[in-house]
Amino acid sequence: MASILDEYEDSLYRSASVQQSRGSVGIPHSGYVNARLEKETPIFNKQRIDFAPPEKINSLVVSSNQLCMSLGKDTLLRIDLGKPDEPNQVELGRKDEARVYKMFLDHTGSHLLIALNTSECLYLNRSVQKVRALSRWKGHLIESVGWNKFLGSETNTGPILVGTAQGQIYEAEISVSEGSLFSTNPDQYFRQVYTLEEESGPAPVCCLEIERGIEGKFFIIATTRKRLFQFGGKVPEGTEQQGFSSIFAMHADHLPSFREFPANLGFSEIAFYTPKLRSNPRSFAWMMGNGVLYGTLDYSRPDSILSDERVWVYPSDIDITVNKPISIVLTQFHFLLLLPDRVKAVCTLNGQVVFQDLFQEKFGLLTRMIKDPTVQQIWIHTEKVVFRYHVQRESRDVWKMYMNMNKFDLAKEYCKDRPECLDIVLAKEAEHCFQNKRYLDSAKCYALTQNYFEEIALKFIEAKQEEALMEFLIKKLSNLKPSEKTQTTLLTTWLTELYLNWLGILEGDPSQRNLYLDTREKFRTFLSSPKNKDCLFNNRASIYELLASHGDTEHMVYFAVIMQDYERVVAHHCQHDEYDEALNVLSRHRDEKLFYKFSPVLIQHIPKKVVDAWISMGSRLDARNLIPALVNYSQSASTQQINEAIRYMEFCVYQLEETQQAIHNYLLSLYALCRPDSLLSYLEQAGTNPNRIHYDLKYALRLCAEHGHHRACVHIYKVMELYEEAVDLALQVDVDLAKSCADLPEDDEELRKKLWLKIARHVVQEEKDVKKAMACLSSCALLKIEDVLPFFPDFVTIDHFKEAICNSLEDYNKHIEELKREMEEATQSAKRIREDIQEMRNKYGSVEPQEKCAACDFPLLNRPFYLFLCGHMFHYDCLLQAVFPNLPAYKQAKLEDLQKKLAACSQPSKSHHRPKDADTISLGKGQQSREQVKADIDDIVAAECVYCGELMIRSIDKPFIDPQKYEEEMQSWL
Repeated sequence: MASILDEYEDSLYRSASVQQSRGSVGIPHSGYVNARLEKETPIFNKQRIDFAPPEKINSLVVSSNQLCMSLGKDTLLRIDLGKPDEPNQVELGRKDEARVYKMFLDHTGSHLLIALNTSECLYLNRSVQKVRALSRWKGHLIESVGWNKFLGSETNTGPILVGTAQGQIYEAEISVSEGSLFSTNPDQYFRQVYTLEEESGPAPVCCLEIERGIEGKFFIIATTRKRLFQFGGKVPEGTEQQGFSSIFAMHADHLPSFREFPANLGFSEIAFYTPKLRSNPRSFAWMMGNGVLYGTLDYSRPDSILSDERVWVYPSDIDITVNKPISIVLTQFHFLLLLPDRVKAVCTLNGQVVFQDLFQEKFGLLTRMIKDPTVQQIWIHTEKVVFRYHVQRESRDVWKMYMNMNKFDLAKEYCKDRPECLDIVLAKEAEHCFQNKRYLDSAKCYALTQNYFEEIALKFIEAKQEEALMEFLIKKLSNLKPSEKTQTTLLTTWLTELYLNWLGILEGDPSQRNLYLDTREKFRTFLSSPKNKDCLFNNRASIYELLASHGDTEHMVYFAVIMQDYERVVAHHCQHDEYDEALNVLSRHRDEKLFYKFSPVLIQHIPKKVVDAWISMGSRLDARNLIPALVNYSQSASTQQINEAIRYMEFCVYQLEETQQAIHNYLLSLYALCRPDSLLSYLEQAGTNPNRIHYDLKYALRLCAEHGHHRACVHIYKVMELYEEAVDLALQVDVDLAKSCADLPEDDEELRKKLWLKIARHVVQEEKDVKKAMACLSSCALLKIEDVLPFFPDFVTIDHFKEAICNSLEDYNKHIEELKREMEEATQSAKRIREDIQEMRNKYGSVEPQEKCAACDFPLLNRPFYLFLCGHMFHYDCLLQAVFPNLPAYKQAKLEDLQKKLAACSQPSKSHHRPKDADTISLGKGQQSREQVKADIDDIVAAECVYCGELMIRSIDKPFIDPQKYEEEMQSWL
């Protein structure tokens, strides 16, 4: 082994010297020169916009290359970034002291909402110059807007969601009329759908986002200062234009799922990363008091789309009490935090700060940071300066992070176009696997690196990992070029020797039988590999010597077959008519391919011995591959010789339980040709279920018809559920056989009657046997005498079927009497039910003034109570206290929900804006609902007496002291 390793090392150095002589340098350890010819640009490249605003910048929004900024008190500047030299200035036209509070621009850049600090809202469409006031929105300070990315257009927003500082979520729609500036108010409607609350009450709706998942399900994310809410549900088909009120209505009685964190910034902001335009966001980052909640979005989840969540705390130099972050932006692998004087970029993979940009004081304090989702550009502004960041090759160093996290598959994914980085990852993965004793995986990775071959080989040799060394050599061999013939020869020879050594060790250990078989299969795969074929053929003499030195005649034969050197073994015996010897070689080595190859020759001379050898191979042979040999043999053989073919086919069918259709069809053909007596028994044994029959029904039917096996044809017709054809053919053979076929369609009475009529017609018209016809009537209950009469000739007298007619009339009379008896019983039952109802109406119970509650022993009439038929009496609250702990969880939840509804129905409405008529209607509905709720509570609480019902029986094994409170109770007695 050492000599082979030295030879391989010498060949590597010779190869390197040849490359040097040709003018290139061979680098056996790495193969790559990792040099940077120029300084690499940063991931976040800042650019100051050449723009001097005439007044201070209040707010700035960007979307779809459309930039809008509010300047001073009354000026709005719109810039199409595709035509930056053509800005458009719009005056708000406000005479009062109103200031711009926030601005919101939709994803198309067409709809701009301007929220004022006076709780008013203005609207401006990209195609018009005039700002319109939204009258329905007045009185609400707008904090957030959730745009509809699925139904919106340039002239219509579709249903959108609006969040206010008071915690309300409104649904609205804004539309621009065609043909004129505005023919009507732009705000189509503005209605409240939900209110977000924290523990202290309603909280400002900081952010809103609308997304659509799979199967048309919508997800709505809403955030307050400390909570992140999720609403999910389907909008009924065809009602998408009616908005999202149905989704919020699902959560009218219970809170939606939410995340809550204790710290508070006074606000929160959520950012999303969308990989491609018009696709769903892939990840999110929520900036709140405790840090940044980062995770992915999984739209296949039924309840919550937030997945793989984790909280990245703020960097140590950020104190939320002094310099709290202002804004957040999310990219593919980073989120950017805006502070008053700087920008920090944090990697979402490890939470480390990878970029920091400090702004000079002359620019003023940073105000806001936003991202244009369509072009992935980031914008930052102060009151007098605007900056823009370009994100360039963000994933350039991601592979290092994944590699350091031991996520090698992801690391390789992000450096697959950079071979020098891929080599580093593979080397690190190989070393990691080696240290964790995953030697096979380590070998596979080492084989793909450019590390020194001899170092890796010696590493596995020193660790005594021959199996891993073999894996390394195999992978290394597969990566060699066709021109590297010397290295290929050395590796092939070395691998052959290693395999033979390993097989010799395993063969002598019975406990390693499975490993031996697996290794043998790998060695055979190695010898038969097309890539190694030329090398093995050119060096077959050396391979034979190795096989002979180990005494491995089994693989010598196998190798001879691969090398097409059949004269060494089986072919030599066949050419000299030594068929028994050839068969002995096949039987000894038990190679399926050799059997398939030589069976057509051997079966012509020693059929019985060949069939015995096939049977000894058992399931290792595929009988389908032997059928051609049997067909050629059976065509020229006698009946006695054909029996050998039948013997093997029966072994496959009955012993090996073969289900291949070709095998069963061939056995069927042999039966039809030579053994008709076995044909019907085979068909009957196969059963009548078409799904469990392994022969071809149509082929079998044609075969049996050709050879005149009518009973077999009848059986096949029955299996195919062709009962009419089965009866027609059976009548030609035996009437009793036809009768057995006629009763088969049990679920189809009409067909069964039709088949029996066929039999009756045949008996009357063909056999002219009236007694047999009458016997048919008794055999089938579906046939009546009137069905059979048309088949008889006119000269037949009534005496032959007088008894059948009388029996038919008697049956009709019995049926009529039975119907009368059932009607009388129904009348009596109805009468008794009416009497029981009348008796229950008059039933009552009396309660004496001195009666006491069975649970608390206080006077019963002081509070609402229940009286049971058993005599026990309970206060309502005492009974509820006794029943509730013993109810199932789902009934406890239902009871709590009903109590809340009852309390809600009892409270008067607090709304002061509802019309009087509406209040009256609502009161009526509430009174009716309250009675229903009370009835539902009674059904649960007072279903049975707590002392006499099943509840007491079920609690017989319940401890007197709750196991969870046992220690506390025991301490109280000390």
